[in-house]
Amino acid sequence: MSTVVTSIRETREAVAKGRLVPDGKILLESGQSIVSKAAIEPVWYLPEIARRFGCTETVLRQSIFRMTNGMYPELITRPDIKIFLPPIGGLTIYIWGDPDTIPDEDIELTCRVHDECNGSDVFGSDICTCRPYLTHAIEECIKTAQRGGAGVVIYYRKEGRSLGEVTKYLVYNTRKRQEGGDSAENYFACTEKVAGVQDTRFQALMPDPLHFLGVTKIHNFISMSDMKYNAIVSTGIEIMNRIEIPKELVPDDAQVEITAKVFHGYNAGKAYQGIDEKELKKTVGREYGYDGKAEDKKDTNVIE
Repeated sequence: MSTVVTSIRETREAVAKGRLVPDGKILLESGQSIVSKAAIEPVWYLPEIARRFGCTETVLRQSIFRMTNGMYPELITRPDIKIFLPPIGGLTIYIWGDPDTIPDEDIELTCRVHDECNGSDVFGSDICTCRPYLTHAIEECIKTAQRGGAGVVIYYRKEGRSLGEVTKYLVYNTRKRQEGGDSAENYFACTEKVAGVQDTRFQALMPDPLHFLGVTKIHNFISMSDMKYNAIVSTGIEIMNRIEIPKELVPDDAQVEITAKVFHGYNAGKAYQGIDEKELKKTVGREYGYDGKAEDKKDTNVIE
Protein backbone atom coordinates (compact mmCIF):
# COMPACT_ATOMS: atom_id res chain seq x y z
CA MET A 1 0.00 0.00 0.00
CA SER A 2 1.21 3.49 -0.85
CA THR A 3 0.02 7.00 -0.03
CA VAL A 4 -0.03 9.52 -2.87
CA VAL A 5 -1.46 12.89 -3.90
CA THR A 6 -4.00 12.74 -6.74
CA SER A 7 -4.83 15.62 -9.05
CA ILE A 8 -8.15 15.27 -10.88
CA ARG A 9 -9.73 18.04 -12.94
CA GLU A 10 -13.26 17.39 -11.71
CA THR A 11 -12.11 17.53 -8.09
CA ARG A 12 -10.47 20.91 -8.69
CA GLU A 13 -13.68 22.10 -10.35
CA ALA A 14 -15.69 20.92 -7.35
CA VAL A 15 -13.45 23.03 -5.11
CA ALA A 16 -13.84 26.06 -7.39
CA LYS A 17 -17.64 25.68 -7.36
CA GLY A 18 -17.81 25.15 -3.61
CA ARG A 19 -19.04 21.54 -3.65
CA LEU A 20 -15.80 20.50 -1.95
CA VAL A 21 -14.03 22.49 0.75
CA PRO A 22 -10.29 21.94 1.31
CA ASP A 23 -9.35 20.89 4.84
CA GLY A 24 -5.58 20.55 4.38
CA LYS A 25 -5.71 16.90 5.46
CA ILE A 26 -7.86 15.00 2.97
CA LEU A 27 -8.23 17.75 0.39
CA LEU A 28 -5.59 20.39 -0.29
CA GLU A 29 -6.17 24.01 -1.33
CA SER A 30 -4.91 23.07 -4.79
CA GLY A 31 -7.83 20.64 -5.22
CA GLN A 32 -5.52 17.65 -4.88
CA SER A 33 -6.50 14.87 -2.51
CA ILE A 34 -4.52 12.50 -0.30
CA VAL A 35 -5.24 8.86 -1.08
CA SER A 36 -3.88 5.46 -0.10
CA LYS A 37 -3.74 2.85 -2.84
CA ALA A 38 -3.00 -0.83 -3.15
CA ALA A 39 -2.65 -3.08 -6.20
CA ILE A 40 -3.91 -6.66 -6.30
CA GLU A 41 -3.17 -9.36 -8.85
CA PRO A 42 -5.44 -12.44 -8.93
CA VAL A 43 -4.01 -15.70 -7.62
CA TRP A 44 -6.40 -18.66 -7.57
CA TYR A 45 -6.23 -21.61 -5.18
CA LEU A 46 -8.09 -24.01 -7.44
CA PRO A 47 -9.78 -26.23 -4.81
CA GLU A 48 -11.34 -23.17 -3.15
CA ILE A 49 -12.34 -21.58 -6.46
CA ALA A 50 -14.01 -24.85 -7.48
CA ARG A 51 -15.89 -24.97 -4.18
CA ARG A 52 -17.14 -21.40 -4.65
CA PHE A 53 -18.22 -22.11 -8.23
CA GLY A 54 -20.05 -25.25 -7.14
CA CYS A 55 -18.09 -27.67 -9.30
CA THR A 56 -15.29 -30.21 -8.93
CA GLU A 57 -11.68 -29.14 -9.27
CA THR A 58 -11.36 -31.41 -12.31
CA VAL A 59 -14.25 -29.67 -14.09
CA LEU A 60 -12.76 -26.27 -13.25
CA ARG A 61 -9.34 -27.24 -14.59
CA GLN A 62 -10.84 -28.63 -17.79
CA SER A 63 -12.98 -25.53 -18.29
CA ILE A 64 -10.05 -23.14 -17.87
CA PHE A 65 -7.93 -25.29 -20.18
CA ARG A 66 -10.57 -25.14 -22.91
CA MET A 67 -11.35 -21.44 -22.49
CA THR A 68 -7.65 -20.54 -22.75
CA ASN A 69 -7.21 -22.68 -25.88
CA GLY A 70 -4.83 -25.06 -24.15
CA MET A 71 -2.36 -22.35 -23.08
CA TYR A 72 -1.86 -24.00 -19.68
CA PRO A 73 -1.41 -27.79 -20.16
CA GLU A 74 -0.31 -28.12 -16.54
CA LEU A 75 -3.94 -27.63 -15.56
CA ILE A 76 -4.48 -31.14 -16.88
CA THR A 77 -1.07 -32.77 -16.50
CA ARG A 78 -0.16 -31.42 -13.03
CA PRO A 79 -3.14 -31.85 -10.67
CA ASP A 80 -0.66 -31.50 -7.81
CA ILE A 81 -0.18 -27.80 -8.64
CA LYS A 82 -3.03 -26.08 -6.83
CA ILE A 83 -2.15 -22.43 -7.53
CA PHE A 84 -3.09 -20.79 -10.84
CA LEU A 85 -2.38 -17.25 -12.06
CA PRO A 86 -5.38 -16.50 -14.31
CA PRO A 87 -4.77 -14.42 -17.45
CA ILE A 88 -7.10 -11.64 -16.35
CA GLY A 89 -6.53 -8.08 -15.24
CA GLY A 90 -5.96 -7.16 -11.63
CA LEU A 91 -7.37 -4.26 -9.68
CA THR A 92 -6.38 -1.19 -7.70
CA ILE A 93 -7.94 -0.04 -4.43
CA TYR A 94 -8.02 3.70 -3.65
CA ILE A 95 -8.85 4.79 -0.10
CA TRP A 96 -9.63 8.30 1.15
CA GLY A 97 -9.51 8.67 4.91
CA ASP A 98 -8.24 6.26 7.55
CA PRO A 99 -8.21 2.64 6.28
CA ASP A 100 -8.44 1.41 9.87
CA THR A 101 -12.02 2.69 10.10
CA ILE A 102 -13.26 0.53 7.22
CA PRO A 103 -14.27 -2.55 9.30
CA ASP A 104 -16.20 -0.42 11.82
CA GLU A 105 -19.88 -0.55 10.86
CA ASP A 106 -20.61 2.55 12.93
CA ILE A 107 -18.24 4.70 10.82
CA GLU A 108 -19.50 5.88 7.46
CA LEU A 109 -18.13 4.09 4.41
CA THR A 110 -18.67 5.22 0.81
CA CYS A 111 -17.71 2.83 -1.98
CA ARG A 112 -17.69 2.43 -5.75
CA VAL A 113 -16.65 -0.70 -7.65
CA HIS A 114 -15.59 0.65 -11.05
CA ASP A 115 -14.77 -1.28 -14.20
CA GLU A 116 -12.11 0.18 -16.46
CA CYS A 117 -13.17 2.28 -19.45
CA ASN A 118 -10.08 3.68 -21.14
CA GLY A 119 -11.97 5.81 -23.65
CA SER A 120 -13.96 7.66 -20.99
CA ASP A 121 -11.82 7.38 -17.84
CA VAL A 122 -8.63 8.57 -19.56
CA PHE A 123 -9.60 10.30 -22.79
CA GLY A 124 -13.00 11.74 -21.88
CA SER A 125 -15.22 10.08 -24.50
CA ASP A 126 -18.80 11.18 -23.85
CA ILE A 127 -20.56 8.09 -25.24
CA CYS A 128 -20.79 6.60 -21.73
CA THR A 129 -21.07 7.67 -18.09
CA CYS A 130 -17.92 5.94 -16.85
CA ARG A 131 -15.62 8.88 -16.07
CA PRO A 132 -18.30 11.20 -14.65
CA TYR A 133 -19.60 8.42 -12.40
CA LEU A 134 -16.05 7.64 -11.27
CA THR A 135 -15.21 11.27 -10.51
CA HIS A 136 -18.55 11.71 -8.73
CA ALA A 137 -17.67 8.71 -6.57
CA ILE A 138 -14.28 10.23 -5.78
CA GLU A 139 -15.97 13.47 -4.74
CA GLU A 140 -18.33 11.56 -2.43
CA CYS A 141 -15.40 9.56 -1.04
CA ILE A 142 -13.58 12.78 -0.18
CA LYS A 143 -16.65 14.20 1.55
CA THR A 144 -17.08 11.00 3.56
CA ALA A 145 -13.43 11.03 4.62
CA GLN A 146 -13.77 14.66 5.71
CA ARG A 147 -16.71 13.62 7.91
CA GLY A 148 -14.47 11.11 9.66
CA GLY A 149 -15.32 8.07 7.56
CA ALA A 150 -13.60 6.41 4.64
CA GLY A 151 -14.14 6.32 0.91
CA VAL A 152 -13.12 3.36 -1.26
CA VAL A 153 -12.92 3.03 -5.05
CA ILE A 154 -12.02 -0.40 -6.40
CA TYR A 155 -10.84 -0.09 -10.00
CA TYR A 156 -11.11 -3.35 -11.95
CA ARG A 157 -9.48 -4.03 -15.33
CA LYS A 158 -12.69 -5.23 -16.99
CA GLU A 159 -12.60 -3.12 -20.14
CA GLY A 160 -15.80 -3.16 -22.17
CA ARG A 161 -17.76 -5.32 -19.72
CA SER A 162 -14.80 -7.72 -19.94
CA LEU A 163 -15.36 -8.05 -23.69
CA GLY A 164 -12.25 -5.98 -24.39
CA GLU A 165 -11.68 -2.69 -26.12
CA VAL A 166 -11.71 -4.04 -29.69
CA THR A 167 -15.12 -5.62 -29.20
CA LYS A 168 -16.38 -2.49 -27.46
CA TYR A 169 -15.43 -0.31 -30.41
CA LEU A 170 -17.08 -2.75 -32.80
CA VAL A 171 -20.23 -2.32 -30.72
CA TYR A 172 -19.89 1.47 -30.87
CA ASN A 173 -19.57 1.33 -34.66
CA THR A 174 -22.62 -0.90 -34.89
CA ARG A 175 -24.61 1.50 -32.75
CA LYS A 176 -23.61 4.55 -34.79
CA ARG A 177 -23.94 2.94 -38.23
CA GLN A 178 -27.17 1.01 -37.77
CA GLU A 179 -30.25 2.10 -39.65
CA GLY A 180 -31.86 4.95 -37.76
CA GLY A 181 -28.64 5.73 -35.90
CA ASP A 182 -27.68 5.21 -32.27
CA SER A 183 -30.74 4.64 -30.10
CA ALA A 184 -31.57 3.68 -26.53
CA GLU A 185 -34.08 1.17 -27.85
CA ASN A 186 -31.32 -0.88 -29.53
CA TYR A 187 -28.54 -0.25 -26.99
CA PHE A 188 -28.29 -3.78 -25.59
CA ALA A 189 -29.22 -5.48 -28.87
CA CYS A 190 -26.14 -4.00 -30.56
CA THR A 191 -23.82 -5.60 -28.01
CA GLU A 192 -25.51 -8.96 -28.46
CA LYS A 193 -25.30 -8.63 -32.23
CA VAL A 194 -21.54 -8.13 -32.11
CA ALA A 195 -20.47 -10.20 -29.09
CA GLY A 196 -23.28 -12.70 -28.73
CA VAL A 197 -23.86 -11.61 -25.12
CA GLN A 198 -24.61 -8.37 -23.30
CA ASP A 199 -21.97 -8.74 -20.61
CA THR A 200 -19.11 -11.13 -19.76
CA ARG A 201 -18.19 -9.75 -16.37
CA PHE A 202 -18.20 -12.53 -13.79
CA GLN A 203 -19.24 -11.02 -10.48
CA ALA A 204 -18.84 -13.98 -8.11
CA LEU A 205 -15.30 -13.00 -7.08
CA MET A 206 -15.78 -9.25 -7.41
CA PRO A 207 -16.58 -8.61 -3.71
CA ASP A 208 -13.37 -10.30 -2.49
CA PRO A 209 -11.32 -7.07 -2.13
CA LEU A 210 -14.08 -5.65 0.07
CA HIS A 211 -13.68 -8.63 2.39
CA PHE A 212 -9.89 -8.23 2.28
CA LEU A 213 -10.47 -4.72 3.68
CA GLY A 214 -12.82 -6.02 6.38
CA VAL A 215 -15.96 -4.43 4.93
CA THR A 216 -19.22 -5.64 6.45
CA LYS A 217 -21.38 -2.57 5.79
CA ILE A 218 -21.38 0.03 3.01
CA HIS A 219 -23.31 3.15 3.90
CA ASN A 220 -23.18 4.75 0.43
CA PHE A 221 -22.81 2.53 -2.65
CA ILE A 222 -22.10 4.68 -5.72
CA SER A 223 -23.57 2.41 -8.37
CA MET A 224 -26.81 1.74 -10.23
CA SER A 225 -25.85 -1.84 -11.16
CA ASP A 226 -27.99 -4.62 -9.73
CA MET A 227 -25.34 -7.15 -10.80
CA LYS A 228 -22.77 -5.54 -8.54
CA TYR A 229 -25.23 -4.90 -5.72
CA ASN A 230 -26.52 -8.48 -5.72
CA ALA A 231 -23.01 -9.94 -5.86
CA ILE A 232 -21.90 -7.88 -2.86
CA VAL A 233 -24.92 -8.41 -0.60
CA SER A 234 -24.94 -12.15 -1.40
CA THR A 235 -21.59 -12.40 0.40
CA GLY A 236 -23.03 -10.90 3.59
CA ILE A 237 -22.08 -7.24 3.15
CA GLU A 238 -24.92 -4.84 3.99
CA ILE A 239 -25.55 -1.87 1.66
CA MET A 240 -27.55 0.98 3.17
CA ASN A 241 -27.90 3.53 0.36
CA ARG A 242 -27.49 3.23 -3.42
CA ILE A 243 -26.43 6.46 -5.12
CA GLU A 244 -27.21 7.09 -8.79
CA ILE A 245 -25.16 9.37 -11.01
CA PRO A 246 -26.61 12.92 -10.92
CA LYS A 247 -28.47 13.70 -14.15
CA GLU A 248 -26.42 16.83 -14.77
CA LEU A 249 -23.25 14.72 -14.97
CA VAL A 250 -24.51 12.49 -17.79
CA PRO A 251 -22.80 13.55 -21.06
CA ASP A 252 -24.96 14.34 -24.09
CA ASP A 253 -24.10 11.23 -26.07
CA ALA A 254 -24.42 9.02 -22.97
CA GLN A 255 -28.15 9.73 -22.72
CA VAL A 256 -28.61 6.64 -24.90
CA GLU A 257 -26.80 4.47 -22.36
CA ILE A 258 -28.44 5.82 -19.22
CA THR A 259 -31.95 5.74 -20.72
CA ALA A 260 -31.54 2.14 -21.88
CA LYS A 261 -30.10 1.00 -18.56
CA VAL A 262 -32.79 2.66 -16.45
CA PHE A 263 -35.59 1.35 -18.68
CA HIS A 264 -34.22 -2.19 -18.42
CA GLY A 265 -34.10 -2.13 -14.65
CA TYR A 266 -30.95 -0.43 -13.37
CA ASN A 267 -31.49 1.07 -9.91
CA ALA A 268 -32.36 4.62 -10.89
CA GLY A 269 -33.48 6.39 -7.75
CA LYS A 270 -35.65 9.48 -7.88
CA ALA A 271 -33.55 11.33 -10.45
CA TYR A 272 -34.58 9.11 -13.36
CA GLN A 273 -38.25 8.52 -12.72
CA GLY A 274 -40.45 8.70 -15.78
CA ILE A 275 -38.24 6.84 -18.26
CA ASP A 276 -40.85 4.78 -20.10
CA GLU A 277 -41.08 3.10 -23.49
CA LYS A 278 -41.87 6.42 -25.17
CA GLU A 279 -38.72 7.96 -23.71
CA LEU A 280 -36.73 4.89 -24.72
CA LYS A 281 -37.84 5.15 -28.36
CA LYS A 282 -37.18 8.86 -28.74
CA THR A 283 -33.73 8.96 -27.13
CA VAL A 284 -31.05 8.90 -29.81
CA GLY A 285 -27.35 9.64 -29.87
CA ARG A 286 -25.07 11.86 -31.88
CA GLU A 287 -24.78 11.04 -35.57
CA TYR A 288 -21.60 11.13 -37.62
CA GLY A 289 -21.12 11.62 -41.34
CA TYR A 290 -18.78 9.33 -43.26
CA ASP A 291 -16.11 12.05 -43.03
CA GLY A 292 -15.97 11.36 -39.29
CA LYS A 293 -17.43 14.72 -38.28
CA ALA A 294 -20.33 15.04 -35.91
CA GLU A 295 -23.43 16.26 -37.69
CA ASP A 296 -25.47 19.18 -36.41
CA LYS A 297 -28.64 17.54 -35.06
CA LYS A 298 -30.30 20.49 -33.32
CA ASP A 299 -33.73 19.49 -34.58
CA THR A 300 -33.55 15.81 -33.57
CA ASN A 301 -34.59 14.03 -30.40
CA VAL A 302 -31.12 14.02 -28.86
CA ILE A 303 -31.57 14.81 -25.17
CA GLU A 304 -29.44 17.77 -24.12
